[in-house]
Amino acid sequence: MKNKIANALSDFFYEYETPRQVLVRNRRVGVVCRLIQLGVLVYIIGWVFIYEKGYQSTDTAVSSVFTKMKGQGYTNVSGNEKVWDVADYVFPPQGDSSFVVMTNYIVTEGQRMGRCPELKGKHNCSTDADCEEGSFKRQMTGVCANRTKTCEVLAWCPVEDDHNIPDPPLLMSAENYTLFIKNSVTFPLFDVTRSNLVEGINSSYIGKCLHDPEDAPLCPIFRLGDIVKLSGFNFETIARVGGAIGIVVDWTCNFDLHLKHCKPKYTFHGLYGNPAETDKAKASVGYNFRYARHYMENSVQKRTLYKVFGIRVDIIVQSLARKFDIIPTLTAIGSGVGIFGVATVVCDLVLLYLLPKREFYKHMKFKNTNTYAKDPDSEAGSIETELSKK
Repeated sequence: MKNKIANALSDFFYEYETPRQVLVRNRRVGVVCRLIQLGVLVYIIGWVFIYEKGYQSTDTAVSSVFTKMKGQGYTNVSGNEKVWDVADYVFPPQGDSSFVVMTNYIVTEGQRMGRCPELKGKHNCSTDADCEEGSFKRQMTGVCANRTKTCEVLAWCPVEDDHNIPDPPLLMSAENYTLFIKNSVTFPLFDVTRSNLVEGINSSYIGKCLHDPEDAPLCPIFRLGDIVKLSGFNFETIARVGGAIGIVVDWTCNFDLHLKHCKPKYTFHGLYGNPAETDKAKASVGYNFRYARHYMENSVQKRTLYKVFGIRVDIIVQSLARKFDIIPTLTAIGSGVGIFGVATVVCDLVLLYLLPKREFYKHMKFKNTNTYAKDPDSEAGSIETELSKK
């Protein structure tokens, strides 16, 4: 018993098994094999290593964005002159990565809480019975106003009339406003922090530059009119009814190179609410919201209501950094070597099942052995029998 165990251990530790290989001279099979191997090689080198960069590890950035608008607007509505600065036309004013620049508005002044008739064309009535108290979007009082033949409502009076949007837009001067973007990104895996104020972008350069995709692609100061144009919008159209624009700051970096090569790239895209949309069956176009400025007059609370049409700007940071790493490199090489086995499998299938001499190839590839015992105490013997010889 001990001898059998010792022999088994000896066979396990001191013997090496190798697969048998048969060299087959067949032009068609050889060409198929080499073509498959070439395809696998092209896939490994071209796709895995060059295109997908399978030899590198990847990381995405933690990002922060700060913005600042500059510029003044001027309006003259019915002889009422007004100068608009950043505090008036930017919402919210904190310099977020998403904000709205007002380009047009409808103002309703001197509103006070009370009872007043709806606008003509809204909730028309002939008697009080047509005005169900508390129904619809307005808080109705159940009274039909004889003068307008519309239902009376409890609301801020006079009610807003937003049918006629000013055309041309009141703040066309917004086209010359400028936007300053300051962006910082950190790649935790590689312990790298970068800012869009890269090498050469100093206070002197910022003071005189204006972003241009060709001449000044790294300048962080953007003219609002240029942003609209690069996103595919017409400024007068988007200024009239509003819209949304995305500014994408793309950080695609290869840290196998020097850090100075890691620079942002700015692109501009029109988002939802395209003002060129004319099909009313689709989603509503433009972008607008309302806000009110409250005040007291003769101990009565009043407000000025603004319906604001503006350009919503969303700054979107996308990032992907890469750097050489031995682990993904070995993984890519190992998977590539494994794929080379596809050529062997395909060629074996062709040899064993498709070619006219498939039985011959089967006899050459596989050897059958007959094993029988000479006596109970002797080792097993084997006789190898060739099933076919040629």
